Amino acid sequence: MSGALSGLRVLDFSHLLFGPFATQMLGDLGADVIKVERPVSGDLYRDLPPFFNRKVGDFENPSFLAWNRNKRSLAVDLKNPEGKKLLQDIAATADVFVQNFRPGVLDRLGFGYEELSRLNPRLIYCSGSGYGESGPYLERPGQDLLLQGLSGIMSMTGRSGVSPTPLGVAIADQLGSYHMIYGILAALYHRERTGRGQKVEVDLFRALLAHQTQEFVTTLNTGRVFERPNSGIAHPGMPAPFGVYRTKDGFLNIAMNPFARLVEALEAPELARFDDAETLFDRRDEVHAAIEAVTQTRTTAAWMERLLSFDLWCGEVLRQEEVPNDPQVKHMNAFTSYQHPVIGEVQTVNVPVTLSETPGKVERHAPMVGEHTVEILAELGFDGERIAALRNSGAVWVHPKADTAAA
Repeated sequence: MSGALSGLRVLDFSHLLFGPFATQMLGDLGADVIKVERPVSGDLYRDLPPFFNRKVGDFENPSFLAWNRNKRSLAVDLKNPEGKKLLQDIAATADVFVQNFRPGVLDRLGFGYEELSRLNPRLIYCSGSGYGESGPYLERPGQDLLLQGLSGIMSMTGRSGVSPTPLGVAIADQLGSYHMIYGILAALYHRERTGRGQKVEVDLFRALLAHQTQEFVTTLNTGRVFERPNSGIAHPGMPAPFGVYRTKDGFLNIAMNPFARLVEALEAPELARFDDAETLFDRRDEVHAAIEAVTQTRTTAAWMERLLSFDLWCGEVLRQEEVPNDPQVKHMNAFTSYQHPVIGEVQTVNVPVTLSETPGKVERHAPMVGEHTVEILAELGFDGERIAALRNSGAVWVHPKADTAAA
């Protein structure tokens, strides 16, 4: 594959979302990502709710397809001595190693940082966890929903009077993956200057804390406790009109704006009585209701045209199925598709960054379990006889639909 990270070999021991999203991003930019999976069943996300869409004989869950393009699958039994030796040999040639097992699991299997760094001092070893690799929560399950609750972000979302509201996406896992990326790239830059690899530790807990820095700095330094509003005000720290408003045919977002100009654009002079900074915060639910009484009189499109003509910050609220047809989304080519050997065309979100000289690409379908086992071993210099021996011993596995001509 071509790209900014061409020539970079990534050994991907990660599974589910946290980790696979990070390695997919590396693959999008040209890295050779070798996804290590269990024989036959592979990554847990191939056969795990939600978004379940199993096809007979194959594990083609949309969740797996979402985070595993631009990778090759190598199916190896980690507990098989020959399989273990094979992976250690590959790790000795790798630039980056990524894993998100619970702390201590890979150490016990012989794939911890200390052991692999002895084999390959240049290795960047990225380890993802829920709560870090020490401390009182070491044995807790590090799952996205649980972290949203513990980090405080859930208490900031939704309306008062209802249960704390989790975000509708796996935000902890995805932010954790981005933290992996910036840690890995920083470590690679350091290696360019020193020749030395290092361990990168990323945890979901701190990822969520870091992305609430604005709120924590306010709370820690002023003592102010954020209370969720009872209306469509979109953030517990913001005054009106910042929020979501019902229109004649849908919803409209209105962000921070000069209130007098908004009153003029809404053609609602009666709202001018609220034009005071303290009032807009202390009575924000009342202000929201008063504005929404006005916005419900016209369609979203009509309000967008008028509010934008006043240079006000506003936007439509689209349903997910509407987003791919948005004109700006189309202009940016924000969605793309690729061909999968089992299920045909897969539509997906495109690479989200643009590099002028080395643009990212979707060049490989999300792999079948062990689809590239033979290909990878042949590249490492294994002849057909040795590959056959590894298969017969159970150390490696090859997907029945994979091209095994090299064997």
